[in-house]
Formats: sequence, C-alpha cells, structure tokens
Amino acid sequence: MINDIKTEARQRMENSLDALAHNFNKIRTGRAHPSLLEGLKVDYYGSATPLNQVANITVEDARTLSLTVWDRSMISDVEKAIYKSDLGLNPATAGEVIRIPMPMLTEETRKGFTRQARQEAESARVSVRNARRDAMGMLKELVKEKEISEDEERRGHDEVQKLTDGFVAKIEKLLAGKEADLMEI
Repeated sequence: MINDIKTEARQRMENSLDALAHNFNKIRTGRAHPSLLEGLKVDYYGSATPLNQVANITVEDARTLSLTVWDRSMISDVEKAIYKSDLGLNPATAGEVIRIPMPMLTEETRKGFTRQARQEAESARVSVRNARRDAMGMLKELVKEKEISEDEERRGHDEVQKLTDGFVAKIEKLLAGKEADLMEI
C-alpha cells in the first residue's frame, strides 16, 4: 500500500517536472527553436489548428526560424497568427517561405523572462508539494483505518519526503539551466 502511494506521488511529481520543462520551452531565449511556436493556433478554414499542422517549422540558423506553409492561401493567416501572438516576433515572407528572425533580448526582457521562469518553477514546486501533502494524507488515513502501523507511516513519510526533496532539486537544476540560458548574450 505504501508503495502504491509512493508510486502515485512519484508520477504526479514527474508530471509536474514535465510540465515545467514544457513551459520553459515556451520562454524565448535569444536562439531560434521550433518549440517557441508550439502553442500557436492558426485559423484554418474556420477552425483553430496548431501551426505545426499547417506548416513545416525548421531552424534556418541560430537566430532564424523558417516556416514552409503547405497551403499557399494560408500564408497570410499564418503571418497574422504570429503577429497576434504575445511572442514579439515579426515574420517576413519571401514567396512561399516565412522567415522569423529572433530579436536580440535586451537586459530588461532577459530579466522579465527570468522572472517568468522563476514563477513557473515555483508553481512546479507547489505542485510537487501538493503531491507530497496528498501522499502524507493517504498515509495518515491508513493509520486511522489501522491498515499500517505508526512506524510504517513514519517510514512512508520519510520516503515521500526524500522523493519530494529529489524532485525539488531537479526543479532547481532546470531553473538554474534556464536562467543561465536566458542571461547568456
């Protein structure tokens, strides 16, 4: 039973870590990366369609993304979707190819993105702590129902706490890497 609780807590903590990594990919650094446009939706014949389903996104060089739209009539819609996004990107169309140069980050925007990264990391920490709290609650419930002893509960608490500490350390490592990436000129 304790192992089931630990497994469930570990799964929830891993999901928090995955979500953090996904959110960090959306925070723009100075380099071009296709994941920047991941959440972007384009109006494709009346329905909101993910950009990667209407165009091929590639990295042309370290500071330029290149989009090849499969349906030529969609080029202007794709451009509009990029303009309207809150990414601060200015696409340039050259025939069938849309090029998106990555603007240099100013010190102010770097600090803003760092703040955003810290907020994302804090929400991941909170999520990990919530998983810990729920696991501890389940252990207490098992003791109340006399399914496990208090010694087993204490051991379970210690194991869940070690698990939590490990995941918080992973979050800190991811945050440190992202901050270094953002502050790199």
